[in-house]
Amino acid sequence: MSVLDKMCSRRGVLKGLLAGGVMVTAPCLHAGTRSPVTLTDIAERQVYFDRPISRLLLGDGTLAYVMALLKPEDPFGDVIGWGDNFRAADLDGYQAYRDRFPDIDNIPSFSGRTVDAIDSEFALSLEPDVVVMNLSSRPAVESSGLMHALAQVGIPMVFVDFRTRIFGNTARSIHLLGDLLGQQARAVEFLHFRQEQISRVTEPLKHLRTKPSVMIERAAGLYDDCCLTYGDGNFGELVTAAGGENLGTRFLHGMFGTLHPEQVIESDPDVVLVTGANWSLYSPLGDWVGLGPGADLAQGQQSLKRLMARPAYRLLSAVKTGRVHAIWHPFYDNPYHFIALQRIAKWLHPELFAALDPEATFAELHERFLPVSYQPGYWLSLDGEIS
Repeated sequence: MSVLDKMCSRRGVLKGLLAGGVMVTAPCLHAGTRSPVTLTDIAERQVYFDRPISRLLLGDGTLAYVMALLKPEDPFGDVIGWGDNFRAADLDGYQAYRDRFPDIDNIPSFSGRTVDAIDSEFALSLEPDVVVMNLSSRPAVESSGLMHALAQVGIPMVFVDFRTRIFGNTARSIHLLGDLLGQQARAVEFLHFRQEQISRVTEPLKHLRTKPSVMIERAAGLYDDCCLTYGDGNFGELVTAAGGENLGTRFLHGMFGTLHPEQVIESDPDVVLVTGANWSLYSPLGDWVGLGPGADLAQGQQSLKRLMARPAYRLLSAVKTGRVHAIWHPFYDNPYHFIALQRIAKWLHPELFAALDPEATFAELHERFLPVSYQPGYWLSLDGEIS
């Protein structure tokens, strides 16, 4: 390596920055680079890569679900930092992966509740080759200065999206990460399976005439307030694709928001759906529905009954008829959301989808693509149905 290359190496620049050294220009960062690659991310940004990717900083811990999908033999070996919300927002899932890959406890983490918690100095100290962020985090990383700090030293930031427009952006995001990780063939194989499973719902619904109204409560029991919900994206998008009329879309002008209990009572939805997970690290005493691999579904049903005793729900027709269900919250921001699509469609149109088995689909996904074994526990119903 020449003297110029040593001076302009990315690690040399990072060490200089952290020690208070002077900033070098972008052309120097690329001195001696061969075969550069430019990719277009989900934010329609041209992102330049001048070397192979082997050190990833995940701006959101839930991107671990994608790593497991694309690199099942060693999903986290190249991850040098991530948000702690993989563990805190899905403790059962995290423990399943920790049993298989004990070293994940040693990966440096930061608060996953806000992207502003990713301190620029902390990010630079990890010396990543790339920082992968969710598209919804773009305003935060721009305002916090993180994007600017990384750009100054030539560390690319890539935006993907599994939560904002899940049907529009998931396939592109999987292809993008497949390119970054050198797993293009696996990305294509998964996306083929995903489309097959989506079509099993969308094809029978083409001639649907009636759509039940659905109230989705986001993270029910995790907060004191009622009722957080989804607008026309995310789980709201899943409900619409599953042949339902999402109540939040009627009242909200965005992806997330809160409905007043009186709006829920007046609307009297046909179906109530709440999201849940093991949130004992967030709210140990909360009345959330604990869902995830190996979850105690009997305990979850008791929590769901208590949630339906709140003023917004206790007089609803859906509660009286038992059309109340709970589903794993992390479906909302990972590429496995087609499993939720099948489960919701079967709840909304049980006769039309009598032969559809979401449990079997999820088990097949694990067997073909994931490094951990499938364990039931991702959904339940008020009437006692758990599959």
